[in-house]
Amino acid sequence: MPAPKILITFYSTYGTNQTVAEKAAAAAEAAGAEVRLRKIPETAPKEVIAGQDAWKAQIERASSIEEVSHDDVKWADGLWLSAPTRFGGQTSQVRAWIDTLGPLWQSGAMINMAVTATTSAQNPNGGVEQTLVNFYTAAMHWGAIIVAPGYGNEVKFADGGNPYGFSMKAEDITEHGNGSIDYQAKRLVEIAGKLAG
Repeated sequence: MPAPKILITFYSTYGTNQTVAEKAAAAAEAAGAEVRLRKIPETAPKEVIAGQDAWKAQIERASSIEEVSHDDVKWADGLWLSAPTRFGGQTSQVRAWIDTLGPLWQSGAMINMAVTATTSAQNPNGGVEQTLVNFYTAAMHWGAIIVAPGYGNEVKFADGGNPYGFSMKAEDITEHGNGSIDYQAKRLVEIAGKLAG
C-alpha cells in the first residue's frame, strides 16, 4: 500500500502553531506518511505586523515555508490544520483561506479526505474547543472524514483532555503535549491510509 499523503497546514502569529505543525509533520513522517508542510497566507496589513516585534519575528521564521496551494490540497489524503483561536473561532487568515476552497468543494476534491485540527489560546480555555468544532464544521461541508483524537490514548487525559484535538496555551509544548501531537498525527496517518486504500 502506498504511503498516505498528509498535508500539514498552519497559521501562526507568534510561533506556537508553527511549532505544533513541525512536530506533527515529523510524527507523520515517522508513521510512514509522505508529508508536505505548508503555511496559510498572511492577510494582516504590513503596518499592523510591523508594530509587533514578535509577529515580525514569526513572519521571518516561517519565510522559507511555502504557502499552501489548491494543488497541495488535491494531492493530500489527509489534512492537518493548526491555528490560533480568535474569539472562539479561527483567525481571519485561516477563515480567508478556507473560503478559497469553494472550487475544491464544488468539484468534490475533498470528499473522504481525513481531517484533524489543533489550536492554541492565551489561556487554557479561551475558546479552543469551539475553534476545533468550527474547523470540523467546514470539514463536514467538504464531505471530509473528521479524525479527532477522542480519548483513544491515555495521553489525552494527561494533556488537558481535549477530545477534539490537541490544544495548548501559547507557551512551550510540554512532554504530554508532544505525546498528544504524536498520537494525533499517527491517528491521522492511519485513517488517511485506510481511506485512500
